[in-house]
Formats: sequence, structure tokens, C-alpha cells
Amino acid sequence: MNKLLTIAIPTYNRANLLDQQLEWLSKAIKGYESDCEILVSDNCSTDNTQEIIKKWQENLNNVTFKSNRNIENLGVMRNIIYCLSSATTKYVWTIGDDDPIQERAISYVIDKIKNVENLSLVFLNFSGKNKITGEAVHPPTICGNRWFDADTENGDGDGKAIFEYCFTKSVGAVIFLTATIYRTDLVQRALQIWPGAINNWISLAYFAGYCAANGKVIVTKDTYLECIVGVSYWQKEPKSALLMQYKHIPEVIFKLQENAGYSQRFYAQMMVHNFQQVDLKVFLGALRRWPISAIQTVVPFLAIVGISAIEVMAAPEMKIAESHQQSSQIVRRNKG
Repeated sequence: MNKLLTIAIPTYNRANLLDQQLEWLSKAIKGYESDCEILVSDNCSTDNTQEIIKKWQENLNNVTFKSNRNIENLGVMRNIIYCLSSATTKYVWTIGDDDPIQERAISYVIDKIKNVENLSLVFLNFSGKNKITGEAVHPPTICGNRWFDADTENGDGDGKAIFEYCFTKSVGAVIFLTATIYRTDLVQRALQIWPGAINNWISLAYFAGYCAANGKVIVTKDTYLECIVGVSYWQKEPKSALLMQYKHIPEVIFKLQENAGYSQRFYAQMMVHNFQQVDLKVFLGALRRWPISAIQTVVPFLAIVGISAIEVMAAPEMKIAESHQQSSQIVRRNKG
């Protein structure tokens, strides 16, 4: 691991967008060529993606530029995880081929990973925009159009508590691919411990939580990129919302406790919190279309939530709130 950062782009049949992202990268990476590697993983595209990759390999001949082409379309998550597991640098930043990123982002990231000791996770703050209307999309639990409000620029505070705070505020923020830089050995160890993460659409939250539990966490105050809302891969899958709400999120919460040392209290609180956030219309819609699979998915979830609710109610009030209070104190301290 001589180089510091792998910038990886998983892509499929979006040659024009990939071309634009690599053009951005060619400008943003100037001055940091010796610190970075580029990896593009083509998920067996049928358009001219390979031509775009070859074009930029020639143009960026002063940077280590690796490419992979899967022999078949492996699905979005498997292509993302290929990027994470193939990185050989100290950190890995896997970015979407369509996410607008500011040129200053790379210089910021390189500075932090060089100068913050034991840094394990970086969340780059971002704004949201609706793809159809072009209007700003605001996170439901945070004021203003930025999706993180932890502001731990120097990696101060307890990594677990910071992640718990961010995860509780917005699952969508902690699974936004382009906003997250992982320490490579940790994210690869997390996958090795739970290989089934490859089949879970929320597993990026597990990777982030695992890294956060094993080092320092930075959450930027400034925004460095934009999330285009309404184009996520899971939004195009008929059963995806049901699986994410009732199976994948609970599974990630359990794996964070089992593999990353998050507390039973956090597990129980998050299970109840997730139940409070689910959209009943998702279940009712699935029940009409796929009654058996819908029931098989939801019944185990309800059983776990019931047990978790009993644990939360049985715990002394101060202990129940303790984790969130600690997280809030960290946020206030770093804001102040």
C-alpha cells in the first residue's frame, strides 16, 4: 500500500456520465497523482464504456489507472464491493459515475488522511437535488440542505457515538456511496467477517459502522458534493423498499452489534426506531402483489421489534437515552 487513496468508479451502461466524471477527476487529481490510484469497474456494459475507459487511461497516463470488466452484470452491490475489495491503497473512495463532486474534494481528503492519525472513516457532507424537478431536497431531521450535522472535522470524539448519531438521523446519508471514504483494511475485514453483506443493499452502513468502531471519524461541515435523489438502483427494484425496511436495515443493525461491538441497547433502540420509520404503504403494496413473501419478510421483523421494545421499556430511562445523549454532546462540542 504505497499510495494513499483508490478512487474507484463502478459503472454500467452510462458511458457519457462516466466520461464526465473522469473529466472532473482529471482536473481534481492534479498535484496528487503520486498519492492516488484510479479504478473503473465496468459491470459488463453494452454501450461504449470500454472506449471511454481506454480514452482516459491514455489521457491520465501519469496516474495509476486500473480497469475491470465483469464477464456478466453482477448487480450494483457486487460491483461496488468489487471496488472496495480490490483496493490496495490505505484508503478507498468509491464514487458514483453521476454524482457532481467539487474539485477541492480530493485535496481535502488527501490532507485529512495524511494528517489525522488513526483515521478510519470520512463522511463528506452533501446537498440533495431532485432529479425530476431540480429542487433542493432537505433531510427530514436536519435543518438546511446538508445531510450530516455532526461536524467532527478533526476526528475528535468517539467513533461509535458519531456513527450512531449519523445513522439514527439518516440511513440514506450513511449509505450514500460517494460521500464515504473507508480505511481499506477495515472495510475489507468487515466484508471478510460478514461475506453476506454482498447481498444486503444497506451493507454500506455496516461497512461505515465497522470502520467507525475502529478509529477516528471525520464528518465535514462543508458540502463537497451533491446527491441526485430519485435515481438510486434500489428504487428501480419492485421489492427493494420492502426488503430494505423490513430485512436489510435490521440485518445491518444486528451485524453492527455482532461484529463491530455496538451495544445491545443501541441495537434495541435502532430496531424500534426503524419500526417507527417504516412506511406501512410499502408493506400493504407488497402484500397485494406478493402476499406470501411479504408476510415471510415482515413477521420476523415484527417479532424482533417486539423483543427490542420490551428491552427498551425495561431499561432505566437514563440508560435508554445515554447513547444518543453522548452523541449529541459530541456534536455540540464540535460545533461550539
